[in-house]
This record gives sequence, C-alpha cells and structure tokens, in this order.
Amino acid sequence: MKKILKKILQNRLVAFGLILAVELAWLLIFLTELVNYSTVISILFTVLSLLVVLWIINRDDNPAYKMAWIILIMTVPLIGGLFYLAVGHKQPSRGMRRKMEAERVRTEDELLQDPEVLEEIRACDRRIEGQIRYTALTGGYPVYGNTAARYYQIGEELYQDLLEELKKAEHFIFMEFFIVGEGKMWGSIREILEEKAKAGLDVRFMYDDLGSVSLLPADYDRQLEEAGIKCIAFNRFVPFWSLVMNNRDHRKIVVIDGHTAFSGGVNLADEYINEKVRFGHWKDTGFMLKGEAVWNYTVMFLRMWNSQRHTDPSYDPFRPFVWHPAPFEGEGFIQPYGDSPLDDEIVAENVYLDILNQARDYVYIFTPYLIVDHEMQSALCLAAKRGVDVRIVTPGIPDKRMVFQLTRSYYPVLLKAGVRIYEYTPGFLHAKSYVCDDEIAVVGTINMDYRSLYLHFECGTYFYRSPIVADVKKDSLETMKKGREITLSDTRQGFLGGLFSAVLRVFSPLL
Repeated sequence: MKKILKKILQNRLVAFGLILAVELAWLLIFLTELVNYSTVISILFTVLSLLVVLWIINRDDNPAYKMAWIILIMTVPLIGGLFYLAVGHKQPSRGMRRKMEAERVRTEDELLQDPEVLEEIRACDRRIEGQIRYTALTGGYPVYGNTAARYYQIGEELYQDLLEELKKAEHFIFMEFFIVGEGKMWGSIREILEEKAKAGLDVRFMYDDLGSVSLLPADYDRQLEEAGIKCIAFNRFVPFWSLVMNNRDHRKIVVIDGHTAFSGGVNLADEYINEKVRFGHWKDTGFMLKGEAVWNYTVMFLRMWNSQRHTDPSYDPFRPFVWHPAPFEGEGFIQPYGDSPLDDEIVAENVYLDILNQARDYVYIFTPYLIVDHEMQSALCLAAKRGVDVRIVTPGIPDKRMVFQLTRSYYPVLLKAGVRIYEYTPGFLHAKSYVCDDEIAVVGTINMDYRSLYLHFECGTYFYRSPIVADVKKDSLETMKKGREITLSDTRQGFLGGLFSAVLRVFSPLL
C-alpha cells in the first residue's frame, strides 16, 4: 500500500491535480466572500464578463469555440470573464510565438516549391494541383517526386523497421514525439540512440513534456543529456501555468541521415506495439519515406528545435542528398506538411475538407476522435449526399469515455446523410488517415477534433498517385471487416444520456 501511495505522489500530474484542487477551492471561497462583501465588486466582475463576451463575439474565430465560451461565461458571470482571460487564448505565449516566427522567417527559403513538379501534377489533374499548390504556397510545404514510401498497418511493423533504420544511421538522428513511456519499445530505441551518440552521431530527441508528464520524471531531459542524447522537453510542464497551455507538440517525427523519415500515429510507449494491453487491441498506422520529401520533416524538426535552442546557423548539412548522393526513386507525389497554432491558417482541416469536397467515388477515414465543427460535418454529409461512399472507422473500446460519448453524438446526423460508420470492436483505433478515389491518401498525427485541427502542432503527409494509396485502402477495408457497422438504432439513448451528450456538444471545442 505504501509503494502504491508513493508511486501516486511521485506522479507529477497527480501531485499537480491535488494541489490545483486545493488552490481552486481556496480561490472560489475567496471570490465568493469578496463578492458577498461588496456589491460593487460583484458588478465589476459581471461587467468584465459582459465585455469579454462582446470581445469574443467580434473575434474572427471558430463559431463553435466562441459559442462554448459565451455560454460558459454567461453561466458563471462573476468569474467567467476572468477564467477566459486566463485560459481562453489558443496561441502559444508571446515569447514562444516570437521565437518560432523568427526561426520560420530565417529559414523560409529552405522550403521552396519546384514549379516543374506542380506542372507535372497539373497535367494529371488540375483539381489536385490546386490543393497541393495551396499546401505548398500558403501552408509552406512543397510537394516532391522521387520519394519511396512504405505503409504500416500496425505499430509492431513500424517499430521493427524503425529499429533497423536507426541501427543503420551514420550521421544524425532527429526524433520528436508527443508521448514517451518507459518499457520495451522506448527502452530498445533509447539503447540504440545512446550507442549512436557515443559513436559521435548528432542525436537529438524532443518530447512534449505534458504528453509524457505521468510517464517520465521531471528531469528526464537531463538524464538523456547525460547519456549523450541532446534533448528538449517541449513546453515544459509547470504546475498552474500548464493549465492554460493548450498548444502541445502532437507530432511524431523521425529523420535519419536526411534521407529516411518515419511518421504516423505511433508514439513511443508499449501500448502502441501491443506489448501492453490498455484498451483491447491497439490499432495504429504509420509510414516510412526515403527520398526528397524527407526534407520537409527535417525542416519541421529543425525549426522547432532551433526555436527552443538555437543550434544550426544553416540547415544545409541535413539535406537529403548530403549523405545519399545517388538519385532517389519513387512513384507518384508526396507532400509532408505541418500545421500549428501560430497563425489562423487551418491547413490540416482544409486538406481534409478539400478531399471530401473533391471526392468522386469514395473516402475512407480512420480517426480515434470524431468531434467535428459545422464545416466538417457539412462536408461529410454533402459528400455522402452526392453519392460518394463515405465511411468512418472509430474505436470500439475508447481511451476516454466522455470523448467517446461525444464522438457517438455525431453519428445520427452523419448516418442520416448516408455516411457509414464502423467501430473497431477488437479495441482502440488510434490511426489518423484519409484515402480517396484510388489516388489520394493522407496519413499523419491529425485527429478529427478541435485540439488537433486548431490548437496543437501537427503533421501529416499527402500522397498522390503513390503505391501507398492502395495499401491504405486495403487496410481500411480489412479493418472495417473486423469492426461493427453502426445503424441508427444503435445511436438511441435515453433522456439523461441525450441531455449529457447535448451538453458535451456545446463544450466540445474546450475538451
């Protein structure tokens, strides 16, 4: 019992939660007494909340996000305005924005689109060229040919190839992940990283501190540094302040010697390779790239790294051809891209919306969370009503019960429009992908929820006429066979369940 209690208290998240509960209770009592003491103070707080509501209404922001905050503030007007001012902002701190923007501007010439590649795509399909041009010129991530891709329909397969490629590294290894947990997967990878660092390679590792807050000690970055691995804990977890830090690094990136990259939904913890059972069988996907398109992932990593710790005056030593002078080969076109909360350009959602709007035959979707705004819901419904075969696969066993109920609350309107929905009955589906019309696929880290589309740092890869598209389609169809197709009768719930879902829908942008 003592060991269990000690373990609980050593968990940074649990300890913070206990302290926070005490602090919030104290603050609530203080404000209540203050308001009861002075009618003037009560009026001032209420006026502040009304002014905040007016400011929110006039902001250029997602309507659902604005509505959620307005309802919350009007429900508790005495403290609602103060609460919004404390936690309602969607962008990183001013200091972080300044550093990241400075690094982006300094390196904006690193990602220049080859116009000949766009012309090749334009000759194939002008519609597709338009979307790719948007991501290249507005989003800032070029499209490439001459890149081979391999798809992994399960985390175990990606893990084995990742180990082999890490062992082959001769010059540098860059890794960036949201979740890192001690166990077989991370232990074997860390062992290789330490060996490579001792051999003189440039080994860098970056993880989101809040993503791993319950899994790693507070000084874990220092431990890796002592082992020779250069390490950054992104957006370090700080009690109280981290309550308002919405912008997490949700990306999963591995770059090896500039010519090989891995990405997808797989984090560095044992449940992702089914060494640890949490929510039944864990279904996740990813891919490996070899070729010119790896450069986009290299720049993504280096920009994030250098914004936190300025290290590289030039990115040139890390280009794909430096350590791979032979020409690359690969069919089709590949466009890795990132999205961030630093601007108002919702690249990730726009890519998904364009696929739905341009689809002619089918769109198959994997997503662990289906919490969509009005634009996304309309695009899904309209595609189905146009005769497109739209199918969505979600988890059968959830990792978050409340979010799962919220996901299911969107089923009825989608089903009525003709969208087909499957739940992966063997367990939890953590994959994030789209595949469309035998020509397009997107695989990455981007969930169909507000946090991924608006708040987090994310990455994905757009594949056009690449052999990987057929692999994603095959995996989608096979996964549907393992799941249960949902009907309208499955979505019925009692009065209390419906009421709870309605409340969740109102506040879904804040979850």
